Amino acid sequence: MSEEKAPAVNQLGLSKADYKAGASTMCKGCGHDRISEAIIQACYDLGVDGRSVIKMSGIGCSSKTPAYFLGQSMGLNSTHGRMPSFATGAHLANLDMNPIGVSGDGDSASIGMGQFVHMIRRNPKMVYIVENNGVYGLTKGQFSATADRLSPSKRGKFPREESIDLCGLALELGAPFVARSFSGDKKQLVPILKAAFSFEGLAFIDVISPCVTFNNHEGSTKSYTHQKEHGVTYHDPFFIAPKEQIDIEYEDGELQEVILHDGSKLVLRKLEKDHNPAEISSARSMLQETRDRGEILIPARPHPARAAPHQGGHERRLRPAPGALHGCPARTGDPRRARHRLDRRSQPRAGDAAARGRRPLALRHLGRTLRRPGAVGLPRTRRGAQHIGGRRPRPHARRRGGGGA
Repeated sequence: MSEEKAPAVNQLGLSKADYKAGASTMCKGCGHDRISEAIIQACYDLGVDGRSVIKMSGIGCSSKTPAYFLGQSMGLNSTHGRMPSFATGAHLANLDMNPIGVSGDGDSASIGMGQFVHMIRRNPKMVYIVENNGVYGLTKGQFSATADRLSPSKRGKFPREESIDLCGLALELGAPFVARSFSGDKKQLVPILKAAFSFEGLAFIDVISPCVTFNNHEGSTKSYTHQKEHGVTYHDPFFIAPKEQIDIEYEDGELQEVILHDGSKLVLRKLEKDHNPAEISSARSMLQETRDRGEILIPARPHPARAAPHQGGHERRLRPAPGALHGCPARTGDPRRARHRLDRRSQPRAGDAAARGRRPLALRHLGRTLRRPGAVGLPRTRRGAQHIGGRRPRPHARRRGGGGA
């Protein structure tokens, strides 16, 4: 007789069954149950302690779901549209508790709109989930404020008003974490929930969750068929939970095993202190030996006596050659002194190009450069630029004679 396999457990020693609660009373196939399953999976993977979580909800089909996950957590079913206020008060009373607020499109986008807006302004550490099906499921399927204008009811009627986009509103109000997913896409929803549970602030998630009783028919934009045919996935989300940094300290020549967060390990070997890295044959031999043993070779701490000549040579290579900066204008000091030095150099000499009425090539180029705004060490006036170029501006010639136009 074979032995029963023990259930898998997380870092807290809890199985996935420990994160479940009561049996669901939702309609068979309801999207809300898929969201509860995703919350259970995310909390199990992260190792969330259910005793540190507060579950809050309002009124509606969505607000019944906290009874189906995290059975060890404290929960409260509040009044219609007032879940954000209850969650804020509970969080302020005990900052060590992490609230999860579950609401619906009628609960948040209609009677609770003011609460929704001010919850984003307060930005507490909280996961705010809206299970959005576009109808009031508990009162026979009337349109909610998120029902799309061109999405008919089962009776063929259309909403008279435009829908409210809760994600767009949250972004406009400056919410720091905004996401939208589909209850039938667990591969996408679970990483989003993990990121939300680890976020330091308000994490708002709008989850399209089809109502199989009142809003899953042909033509509905909140149906399973419509979401699978028209849903657009921009990327494949994943989440890596933050872990504590691993620090190790060991001596030269020693072997060190490092256990990583996922249970795997690295085998590190540090070089001997007397190893000479300039000998390429020795370096190749050491690399091959450590590869064969499945080790990762780590350099030893540099010896000061060996490092000094190399550093000095590096500095000498960076130093400019002698005379390379000779004749360059100063970048600091009085700009007028730099201008006068250039003035004296620009005087024409016998036999050069300036004596024949032309400026030397170097000064012509210098004159063009200094005419540009912001030239180093020179004023930005036109007179100064022409003076540096080798010619002074000529005064306008006076007309001889008088009168006449």
